Amino acid sequence: MTAATLLIPGLDEIVRNGDPVRRAEAARRIADLFLQDAARLRPRHIDLFDGLLTDLVPHAELNERAALAEQLSLLANAPRTLVGLLAREDEILVAGPLLRRSPVLDDQALQDIASSKGQGHLLAMAERPVLSTGLTEIIVRRGDRDVVRRAAGNAGAQFSEQGYSELIRRANWDGILTLTVGKRVDLPDPLLQELLAGSLDVIRRRLYDVVKPERQAAIRRAMNEISGLPERFESRHDFAPAQRTILSLHAAGGLTEGAVLGFAKAWRYEEAVAALAAMSGVKIATLDRLLSADRLDPILILGKTNGFEWATVRALILLRYGPSRTPAPADIEVARANFARLMPSTAERVVNFWKTRPAA
Repeated sequence: MTAATLLIPGLDEIVRNGDPVRRAEAARRIADLFLQDAARLRPRHIDLFDGLLTDLVPHAELNERAALAEQLSLLANAPRTLVGLLAREDEILVAGPLLRRSPVLDDQALQDIASSKGQGHLLAMAERPVLSTGLTEIIVRRGDRDVVRRAAGNAGAQFSEQGYSELIRRANWDGILTLTVGKRVDLPDPLLQELLAGSLDVIRRRLYDVVKPERQAAIRRAMNEISGLPERFESRHDFAPAQRTILSLHAAGGLTEGAVLGFAKAWRYEEAVAALAAMSGVKIATLDRLLSADRLDPILILGKTNGFEWATVRALILLRYGPSRTPAPADIEVARANFARLMPSTAERVVNFWKTRPAA
């Protein structure tokens, strides 16, 4: 810190015992020195600046702290302790720029601030280029209407199923939030259906008009589920013999996951569907239509509800394709990841909805 010492004679004394005016002046000059050389500084030099500025900057005027925060928010090597101190200020003019974009603030620091500060701080964080699921859970739980809308519209925000469930709950009273959440490409179909089920018909139509064609197809499927109107579907399967088999199996105590896995591996579609119907309480006709559609979500949902292992779910996916077709490995991997993320509570809600539907 030789340069700073030469620039400001008696710096050590100012840091220890200087009055606020002298400390503020020292802070301005040291900050200017840091910003001038920031691109060339090594970590140990940055740490030295950090220690000095952390002691001095709080004595600077509000407009000076705000201007410094704006400049530091753009630097990947900004002094970490100083950035954390300024980001925790109650003055949003100071904290805001850092909360919006500073790469120095790690996720744990952001979550700590989000848990304790007010709506201005939450709104600033909702604008960051990337938001973790842990951070969005806090933002959605504590944020007001504007904060939640901003986070939901942030393409870089990631939401857990718990976070999405809270968004959907709040969207029941907020049409703009419904439109914002409904346009998210990462919203799973079961949650899209839940979102639409709690919205007004005029909001549903508006959402359909503003999304891309591929999203419109998902909305149509969800609305068919909600209305209870089956799509055109004629089953090619006779389930009567399979039902008798499953009844006998159940009476003998053999209706288990292992039995379902065995049916799937033997390409016995009717027995597998009848077993799933008996275990889930969903009508066979409804399951037949769902499993014959072009989505794998119903298999994942049934597997999660019944507590199946991935091996059984994978076998059911292969059964759906049939012995003469092979799914792409990438599709199987996506299904595996979706199955791992799917919460049992969400799967159970969807299955309960299926139970109330008239059979196709």
